[in-house]
Amino acid sequence: MVFLFRLIFVVITGIIICVLGVIFCLFNPRNPNNVARFAHLFSFLFQPIFGVKVITRPYSKISNMGSCVYIANHQNNYDMVVAAEIVQPKTVTVGKKSLALIPFFGQLYYLTGNILIDRNNKSKARDTIEQVVREIQDRGISIWMFPEGTRSRGRGLLPFKTGAFKAAIAAGVPIVPICVSETNNIKLNRINNGHMIVEMLDPIETKNLHKEDAKSLMEQCYAQMSNKIAEINAEVQQLNSQK
Repeated sequence: MVFLFRLIFVVITGIIICVLGVIFCLFNPRNPNNVARFAHLFSFLFQPIFGVKVITRPYSKISNMGSCVYIANHQNNYDMVVAAEIVQPKTVTVGKKSLALIPFFGQLYYLTGNILIDRNNKSKARDTIEQVVREIQDRGISIWMFPEGTRSRGRGLLPFKTGAFKAAIAAGVPIVPICVSETNNIKLNRINNGHMIVEMLDPIETKNLHKEDAKSLMEQCYAQMSNKIAEINAEVQQLNSQK
């Protein structure tokens, strides 16, 4: 019964938000602030419905940061609900072009200002990085990327790809890691899915780095995020054991 209620609510509410959002964005198309607006709305509406209590810990000076590249671990579709509250203004994501074909959501995804790329054409990887760098510099925005390149689906933090780090170095903007605790334990037929933590780590400056430093920067970020994810997973386990 809980599963059915959640499914009906999410589908109906999601369609309504997307339709109204598309209309709103038609009068304000591709405005990068729209991504944070709708991310926060999804977070506000859907976190209680999924029975999750999210503790969000942004970097204390993030509002003064300017453009940067956010990198986050990517577990499953619940990321959009759990991590949405920490999305900052003028931040857009990088997604595959096929997302735009999803009814209702795809049109909103495009109109809010996100960047669509052709992930099936690996020969265009360099063009993708250049596109991301141009977007950062020309629009004065920040980019949210998933350096694993795919959903981990309970397999832990997967190896990173270098694209996000090359883009940050080329644009001369900081990398800001974002760590999301375990979300694979969310069950749609369970009323209370407990606590989760989303924590933003301190920015890592790239201005003095060169493209040859992308791999070492990637390894540094991977180590920091891996340790922090283990730490917040343990904290969540303790919080949930007290309920």
